[in-house]
This record gives sequence, C-alpha cells and structure tokens, in this order.
Amino acid sequence: MDNKNNEILLEARDLCKYFPARDFFGRKKAEVKAVDHINLAIRKGETFGLVGESGCGKSTLGRTLIRMYDPTSGSILFKDQDITGLKGRQLLPVHKQMQIIFQDPYSSLDPHHNVREILKESLTAVSGLSNDEMEGRMEEILKKVGLKPDDMYKYAYEFSGGQRQRIGIARALLVEPEFLLCDEPISALDVSIQAQVVNLLEDLQKEMGLTYLFVAHDLSMVRHISTRIGVMYLGRLVEIADSDELYENPLHPYTKALLSAIPLADPKLAAQSKRVMLSGELPSPMNVPTGCHFHTRCMYAREDCKNHIPEMMEVSPGHFVACPYAGENNS
Repeated sequence: MDNKNNEILLEARDLCKYFPARDFFGRKKAEVKAVDHINLAIRKGETFGLVGESGCGKSTLGRTLIRMYDPTSGSILFKDQDITGLKGRQLLPVHKQMQIIFQDPYSSLDPHHNVREILKESLTAVSGLSNDEMEGRMEEILKKVGLKPDDMYKYAYEFSGGQRQRIGIARALLVEPEFLLCDEPISALDVSIQAQVVNLLEDLQKEMGLTYLFVAHDLSMVRHISTRIGVMYLGRLVEIADSDELYENPLHPYTKALLSAIPLADPKLAAQSKRVMLSGELPSPMNVPTGCHFHTRCMYAREDCKNHIPEMMEVSPGHFVACPYAGENNS
C-alpha cells in the first residue's frame, strides 16, 4: 500500500503503560512494563502494522493510544491535541473519532442483544441522531460491510465468524471515526475468511479515508496491508520502516529472527532459507534486562549493550532501528 500524506494524525511521545503486579494480600510487589518509552507517529490515511511475539505489548500500546487505558507517563497527541489527561465525558469526542475492532468477534458481541441493539447502543452513546436517522445509519453501514439490513434482528450466535467480525467492523464505523485500532482482527478467523476481511478493510479505508493501526501475528498479511511496519520487543519499538523495506532489508537482529520464521510455500526456497534462531527465554516484563532489552537473546550483543538503552536512529530515509550495530550485523 502507498500513502503519500505526511500529515501526522496520532503521535505518542515517550509513552509508558505499566501495570502493578500484586501479591496475595493485594500489595504491589512489581510493575509490568507493557509499554516502555514509545515514540511513534502515525500518518493520516496510512496503515501502520505492529508486529512482535506474544506478550510484547502490541495490544496494550494500541489500547493506550486510543485511551482505553490511562498512560502511566508520556503524552498522546491526536490531530495536534494532547489527549493524555482527558477523563470521563471529556473522552467522548475522542472515542467517537478513535474506535477498535476486537480480536474475538464472538466475545466482543453481547449474546443477549441482537445486532440492532448492539449497534444502536454505540450510536446512542456518542451521537445526537433521531431514531429514524439511527435506523438509516445502521442499515447503511451493514450494507457497507457486506451484510443485509434484515440481519439487524439476528443474534451473534446466528452468524459465522467472518460475519460476526463484519458486525464488529460495522459497530466501529457507525460513529464515522478517523482512526481504527485493528487489534488482531483476523487471528480468530478461518484462513479462507481472513483475506475477505482484509480486503474489506482496504476497501473501507479508501472509501472513508480511514487510518489504521493493524496489530497482528500473521507477518505475511501485515506486509500486504501495511504502509509502514513497527517491530516491538518487550515493550519497546526496535525497528520502523516502510513495509517492503522492512521485509527486504531487516536490520535489527530481532526483526531478522522474526521474519526468518515466516513459512515459505516453495519447498526449495524453504530448504535454502536460513532460519535465525534465538537463544534463551523471553524475559519477564516485570524484570526487564538493563540496557538493550534484547541483549540477553542477541547473537551480536556486546558489553555496552548491557548498560545503554539504544535510541532509534534513522539509517536510511524512513528506516529507523534501535541498534547501534545494525549496519555491521546486516550480513
């Protein structure tokens, strides 16, 4: 995908989100550093892909950016407005413009309500439309996502997984947002349905001028849909680049290991490909390593990696990496 717009829609500055870890008696014993000093700018109209292994903080970052979670420190700017300290009803205009598509389309839909009630609840919370206007809006958005107006009177269990995710997309789009957090929106779907949902998201983006933060595990699908991609490890971003650039020229050793794990359909290419194996276990976010978080598993780690936290450096236009030895290790 190509996006020539350089206008920044959403920005995180030194953003942190820590969760308290408590013992049996409720006493705080440690902090889980789910998001740790993130700096990120998402451009208007682009799809920013976010990848990394389970537990690295991808979903927490996304939910903190749209203010589902209160940040521990740092700041969040949406359309040049600082939304970090907004509370309660102050967040209603923000939530209208920033919506989420959840990973599990079944558990995110109330089984006691039909589709009409689910959609109307969203509209009532953030809009001042009349009942007739709401009905028209709901019918219109259901058609946009490939469902029929009569589907409004069905319950979640009456739909397939792909159809339920379309309902989730419809709910997110009802209030005409500008930004969508797609929190692993295809991981719970059959492979045959995943491409349909991704194509729908691409069509809606072009039609409605949407901006996406696309969180996923499927690295091949992320490359297909994303304008730029960020790689996350243990609460920190380690590399950011245009989609094709990242896949063709990964620089950070973690990115190399992640991309080398993508299965290849061609047996000959698979046999010739070199798998980058990581040693050691993923450290706990309650006890992160000093210095570079990745140094305990990095094959290129040096003594100073244990003591200094690497900053993001632009090594080529638009390609940023948090490793001072990335160029030396790119062999």
